[in-house]
Amino acid sequence: MAEHYNAIIIGGGLSGIITALEIAEAGLSCLILDRDVEEKFGGLAKESFGGMFFVDSPEQRKAKIKDSAELALGDWTRFANFDDADHWPKAWAKTYIERCIPDIYEVVKKRGIEFFPVVNWVERGMYVPGNSYPRFHLVWGTGQELANVHITHLKKHITSGRVKVLYEHRVEELLRTAGRISGVQGVIEEGGEPFSYDADVVVVASGGINGCDQKVRNHWQPAWGQSPEVILNGSHQFADGLLHDAVTQVGGNVTHLEKMWDYAAGVHHPRPRKPRHGLSLVPPKSALWMTAQGTRFGPEPLVSGYDTWELVRRVCEQEQKYSWAILNRKIALKELAISGAESNPSVRDKKKLKFLKTILFGNRELVDDMVENCVDFVTGSTVEELAEKMNALENPVKVEAETLLREISAYDAQLDRPVKYRNDEQLRRIAHLRQYRGDRVRIAKDQKILDPKAMPLIAIRQFIISRKSLGGIQTNLDGQVLGEEGYPIDGLFAVGEAAGFGGGGVHGQRALEGTFLGGCVLTARYAAQKIAGDLV
Repeated sequence: MAEHYNAIIIGGGLSGIITALEIAEAGLSCLILDRDVEEKFGGLAKESFGGMFFVDSPEQRKAKIKDSAELALGDWTRFANFDDADHWPKAWAKTYIERCIPDIYEVVKKRGIEFFPVVNWVERGMYVPGNSYPRFHLVWGTGQELANVHITHLKKHITSGRVKVLYEHRVEELLRTAGRISGVQGVIEEGGEPFSYDADVVVVASGGINGCDQKVRNHWQPAWGQSPEVILNGSHQFADGLLHDAVTQVGGNVTHLEKMWDYAAGVHHPRPRKPRHGLSLVPPKSALWMTAQGTRFGPEPLVSGYDTWELVRRVCEQEQKYSWAILNRKIALKELAISGAESNPSVRDKKKLKFLKTILFGNRELVDDMVENCVDFVTGSTVEELAEKMNALENPVKVEAETLLREISAYDAQLDRPVKYRNDEQLRRIAHLRQYRGDRVRIAKDQKILDPKAMPLIAIRQFIISRKSLGGIQTNLDGQVLGEEGYPIDGLFAVGEAAGFGGGGVHGQRALEGTFLGGCVLTARYAAQKIAGDLV
């Protein structure tokens, strides 16, 4: 006879952990079935940089940022470009904006999470207004700390026996009894031994589809044109959409899978742990973003920090859908960053002194590691040498040294002019970014590329990297999965990225960033509250 639980949670990421934690705190029994090994419990959130989107937070108020729910909802709605039929995504967006402080911020603070005092300002918007104010609150300790704190709380219930966790268990099918989802079945990853478990409710917390190259290509966003030949994987290796298919098979709605959050500046991981393993760069603002041929993107240059979706579109409209960043060591030390806990050990390990040193003197450890070990980084003492090494990577097209030199020299010449005569959009953007103190300390001022004191030159080959699914399993505000006629499927819930972080696509077309971890927390808590309310 199959074992029975009040709730089965499919997936051991942040949303699954929080769902299980709050169900257990309500006195109910819970089984977590995770596909990964025990040491990776916590999922993609554990690897993340740890930014969380909040509106009118104490950190904002202390910085005299006068944010409001009304302003933030306007920003979110415009950036999302919702369809008329997006009832539940709109409802989740409004709920997130209005409830993010009491239902996310205050809750994780009580659990033991601290935030960096300076709020980051990302996704400011280009052609569509984005974040009117800084809202990206960095967890002190990165996403690893966010996951570990909740895992620590969960362990109390694991020890008591109220929660059980089984690893390397791949759920393949949802079971139905008398019109209600009543359990799951699947196989153990190693050996293929079958299993099945019964429960009062089942919660899908298995992540998105962006770890599956074929699904990413099948659902590639039409506005981005043809998918690139190379798409690196910045998602979880088990974010393959298997449970999306299982939900569809029992009549659940899965929506907006073509809406995904990819990045335009991915590089191959120096020490890959999965196929196509990539790292997402935070592109240096003072670097020149070049096409595959070594010409500057134009007429409007590419600069990060404004519209990630648009950067991906611009790169993908090229025949060769990869790009180059051209900079020097001085710029790299000041500005090069990589998203994620792994690449930010001073923040991850909460080393304040080391963090301050990287801000003041540059992140030499990171720069040296990437230059020495990442295949996409090359250096040269001259433009000619740099071009030769770029071409040695056997790319589809060659970079002409003369063209590269002309483009770089034209940019540097702008910096020879008095500020009032500079007519370059990238320099205008840099000046704009540096007005905010959170960016000023991380962006070089008036830095030429061909500066003899800043050598060597560095070229970074950049690919599109898949990261997060913006679409997913459609749910109401209680996290209940909705069927074709819009009614909840009894006994079935979805949370986190599996649910498109709420409602099957709360972000719409674009994300304001920091809303992914926050969405995991919010959807998990609301589903757990509904489950506890029905079963206790």
